[in-house]
Amino acid sequence: MTRGPLDGMKVPRFAGPATFARLPTRAEVEKVDVGILGLPYDNGVTYRPGARFGPSGIRQASRLLRPYHPGLDVSPFEPRQVADCGDVACTPFDIPQALAEIEAGVAELLATGARVVALGGDHTIALPMLRAVREQLGSPVALVHFDAHLDTWDAHFGQRYTHGSPFRRAAEEKLFDSDRSLHVGIRGPIFGPGDLAADAELGFRIIDCTQVAERGPAWTAERIRERLGEGPVYISIDIDVLDPAFAPGTGTPEAGGLSSRELLQVLRGLKGLRLASSDLVEVAPAYDHAEVTGIAAAHLVYELLGLMAAE
Repeated sequence: MTRGPLDGMKVPRFAGPATFARLPTRAEVEKVDVGILGLPYDNGVTYRPGARFGPSGIRQASRLLRPYHPGLDVSPFEPRQVADCGDVACTPFDIPQALAEIEAGVAELLATGARVVALGGDHTIALPMLRAVREQLGSPVALVHFDAHLDTWDAHFGQRYTHGSPFRRAAEEKLFDSDRSLHVGIRGPIFGPGDLAADAELGFRIIDCTQVAERGPAWTAERIRERLGEGPVYISIDIDVLDPAFAPGTGTPEAGGLSSRELLQVLRGLKGLRLASSDLVEVAPAYDHAEVTGIAAAHLVYELLGLMAAE
């Protein structure tokens, strides 16, 4: 029998454990089917730091989540056992070492048979996540990346491992299926037209924010499904895919993004996909207001759990 969150009618939402959605910890359950795992790392940022506090901010903002999801007609915390597995302790001083520590922490949890929903941290953490998932599955996954930015640049100031490069490194390491990958929500200025050409050479296709706005979430979800095809999928969500009106608490905000409602609708349109694991990154609570960003992030994680429950 699974253990769910604390009953909000017995223990007030502002009380109880500081776990995601007030779920049990890993130590409190016999087996974990889906593990919420904090990756408090932000040494790969290129503008505003602070995403190392993202996991705790998202957990705090998740207190009001309830056990039934009417939009997907599922209970995200049942029948699989979902538990908060704490944070991976990684060094803030050495980027390659931190990535290795993150990969090891994720791999250990995957080896138990659990799937991982990671709370970042900056987007650099997607690389060790994909490394661990690729190793566990024995083959590349399909990849859908929600973001304002391509994150396929080569290097920043000589550093090849940053939040602007995880999917270039992942492509070089063949961690995802280049024929089943795409970015969603891309917008804003780039360094030059060569960025788009280089991104396409890695196999990515793009659904930009203008297309989502003009054609709607249902069309967007259908295009994503067509691109991903069959097989396991990895979903990576940078909170800055949302407009700063809906997610001010992030490190590299860009005007003209998706609304929270649009992104939630797109995710619900992916019901039935086989999620291998996923991440939600770039929440920087120091720049947030009234937990706006944290609440959006917590609901997006809830959607990911709902998709796993709806398979």
